[in-house]
Amino acid sequence: MLQKILTFFERYSFGVCTYLGERFNISIAKIRLFFIYSSFLAVGFPLIFYFFAGIVLDIRNYVKRNHTKVTDLW
Repeated sequence: MLQKILTFFERYSFGVCTYLGERFNISIAKIRLFFIYSSFLAVGFPLIFYFFAGIVLDIRNYVKRNHTKVTDLW
């Protein structure tokens, strides 16, 4: 049961921690722990940042997928 829950969140999460880890060459587990601990200390503000960053990354990936070059139109 726990494995199904973990698989669900890994598959359908926004990928913010993965993006930040690859971008800054930091362990993904450390970034996840940072979000968890800081959300307890800052009363949920990092969660707001996480969801905002997730939405921005989804929009960015959507634009990259649907971007057509001018030369493709000819």
